[in-house]
Order: sequence, then structure tokens, then C-alpha cells
Amino acid sequence: MEQKIAVLGAGSWGTALAICLSENGHSVKMWDINPEHLQELKEKRENVRYLPGIAFGEKLALADSPEEAVRGADMVLFSVPAQHFRSALEGVIPYLTDSMVLVNVAKGIEQKSLMRISEIVKEKLPEAKFAVLSGPSHAEEVGRKIPTTVVAASEDLALAEYVQDVFMCDWFRVYTNTDVVGVELGGALKNIIALGAGISDGMGYGDNTKAAMMTRGIAEMTRLGTAMGADISTFAGLSGIGDLIVTCCSMHSRNRRCGILIGQGVKPSEATKQVGMVVEGMFTTEAAYQLASRLGVEMPITESIYNTINDKIDAREAVRALMTRQKKHETKAQEQ
Repeated sequence: MEQKIAVLGAGSWGTALAICLSENGHSVKMWDINPEHLQELKEKRENVRYLPGIAFGEKLALADSPEEAVRGADMVLFSVPAQHFRSALEGVIPYLTDSMVLVNVAKGIEQKSLMRISEIVKEKLPEAKFAVLSGPSHAEEVGRKIPTTVVAASEDLALAEYVQDVFMCDWFRVYTNTDVVGVELGGALKNIIALGAGISDGMGYGDNTKAAMMTRGIAEMTRLGTAMGADISTFAGLSGIGDLIVTCCSMHSRNRRCGILIGQGVKPSEATKQVGMVVEGMFTTEAAYQLASRLGVEMPITESIYNTINDKIDAREAVRALMTRQKKHETKAQEQ
């Protein structure tokens, strides 16, 4: 059944999903806060800035305002950086109705409040129908219809299945999950480890180092996640190890690219500028470090990256600190 869908945020990911949804036969209206970018999208019928070479279909329209995009929609998809989600939501609350389904696709934790996106939604709209879409999914590949698999999570399984039906096609497969906490945290925390993997690559280290970074990274992601109420099995799925693999290993990953620059000696603040897009891992590292401290969860990789991006230690000192930690048993949780 054709759905009316508003897409807020016309970066690479928002655009790729808008194209996917429109090609699935849905009526899509996309809006972006940058008026110059929005005008370029209208004129070119293509996102030449963030997703070049992929033309918009006839069912993808550009809205002049968030109100125009949202009014009458069945689904509102938020594809804005996590640090701007609150303001984006507040901006459209007057136009939302109880029947609308809200879907977030950004991966991060609000730095000031340490809240996940679903927590912000519950604070602002306690009865909202909310789902999160996450998993190993580079916009550059989704836009080119390269087979991709993601997960739709909602506390209401029927709602997750609705999102699944709206997005799913022969090249974009969607699974469902009711563990919103785990799916959100998996998508957010893997960006920290991707920064670390990039730093390792930038320093000239090899596959052994990256494998260690990823394996011990998923271990500490799981520790924080379960301490916050997530299901441990979620971290073995698409939004956990799946997203971790793709983000740590691909040059499409802005977090990895930023890490590479830092590993090569570029100052963290300058590295983010050179990447040219929002590097969510820089914000999530700060938030996760504070959450781990609050909950008493040991996260040595996160702590080392936190110290590195805040210029407290350099990358080589961070590696040495990790390698010379007190010896541990690998699988006994109480000894981690």
C-alpha cells in the first residue's frame, strides 16, 4: 500500500532512503534545513553534494518547509545528526498527529543529556509511535541498490513490522527487533570503535591490530549496552557486530576516515573539518565515556579514544596504555 512519507534531512543517508522509499512506490517529500542545498536538489533532481550520480524518481518531491513535508504524512523519517534531533523534532511537533509513525535513522547519543533518540521522543511525545532503523548500510551503496540488510526496532513489534513492510524490497532487506535500547546503542557505539580502527590504520598498523580493536570493541559495547538494559544478543546482530564491521573497514565511513587522519598526526578538530561531514563518533565518545563513568562500566578503548580526541594523550600513548593493561581472562565478564 502506498504511504505518504516525509524525510527530514537531505544528507547522503536521508537521500538514499528517500530514493529507496520512492522506488518502492511511496509518495515521498524530502526537506532540508539548508535552503541553498534544497534549491540545488530541486534544480538538479539529484544530490550532487552528498550522493552524486543517482537521479530522483517522479515520486520523490522536495518540500519548501518542514510543515509542507510533514502535513498528511503516514511516516516521518528523521535523518538529521543525533545532536540536532531534538530541535528537528521540536520544529515539527505542531504538525504531527497521533497516527504518524516516527522513524529515526541517525546513530548517536545526545551529548548534553546523554539520552538516546528514543528517550528524547518519549520525553517530548510520550505516546508517539516510534521506531529506529539501523544496521550496516552505507548510503553510497544503498543509493546504488547494492544488496543491504538492516533492522527496524520498536517496542511494539507490529510497528516494527510496518516499518519493515514500508522499506523492504529485493535489494533492501529489513529484519525486526523489539530491543530499541540495544539497536540504538549498537549503532551509536560502533562509531567510537570505528574512530579507533581508523586511528590504527592511520598509524600504519595492520589487520591484527584492527581485529583486536573490533573484537574487544564489541565486548565493551556489549558491557555498556547490557548495563543500560539492552539484550546481549542484539550486539551479535546487524546493529552490533554487523554495523561495527562495515564502519571499521570501509572508506565510506566518515568515522574511520576521521580516525585515519588523527592516526596520521592531524589534530582531532582539524580532522573533522577535513572529513567535511558530521563525525558522530566524536560526540558519541564523549557521551559514552560519561555514561560508562556513571554506571561503573569499564570501557578502556572508549576511554583511550576519549583521551586522544581531547588531546590528553597522543595515539601512540593510547595504544601503549591499552596493550600494557593488567592481564585479563577473555570471557569471564566479572574479570573484564
